[in-house]
Amino acid sequence: MKRAGITLIELLMVLVIASVLMGAAVPSFHQTLQRLRLQAAVNDLLAAIDQTRSQAMARGDKVLLAPLAEDWQSGWAVFLDQNGNRRPDAGERVFYRHDPLPAGVSISARFTSGNSPAYLAYNAAGRSCSAGNSLAARWGTLSITLGQQARHIKINMLGRVRVCDPAAGSANCTGAED
Repeated sequence: MKRAGITLIELLMVLVIASVLMGAAVPSFHQTLQRLRLQAAVNDLLAAIDQTRSQAMARGDKVLLAPLAEDWQSGWAVFLDQNGNRRPDAGERVFYRHDPLPAGVSISARFTSGNSPAYLAYNAAGRSCSAGNSLAARWGTLSITLGQQARHIKINMLGRVRVCDPAAGSANCTGAED
């Protein structure tokens, strides 16, 4: 008479095969999570840039996007800079505020009029400009990195935005650090 069931050796073989498959899948899963975290940060920053431009055109006034502290990792705000210090202060109209970025995500910037202080401004025509002069064009790159992955947000002198992936080998995809 034959019994139905599995032996201990069969069970051990199944566990060995399952552990090998899991060991192969974990690094791929980690890379996927990093890619998704990076994409979320890029999308959040793109949404803030779009809102900055839209608010400037809707209000017929200059609107700024700037980090909440000295660096972009601390979060950012879209606001009307009434006192001209390029930082959102009490009493100034803030349209949007983003929380700090997750650990490991970093943002660097390179703009035509210098990087310090970090900000992005749009005038009433929807063009990127200097915070001190709505007619002076200001363009550049915001680079977002997480681990070995990076994305560059390129802002041209008309204020239009595009995202490129330097790993994809796309032409003209230099970053803020280059």
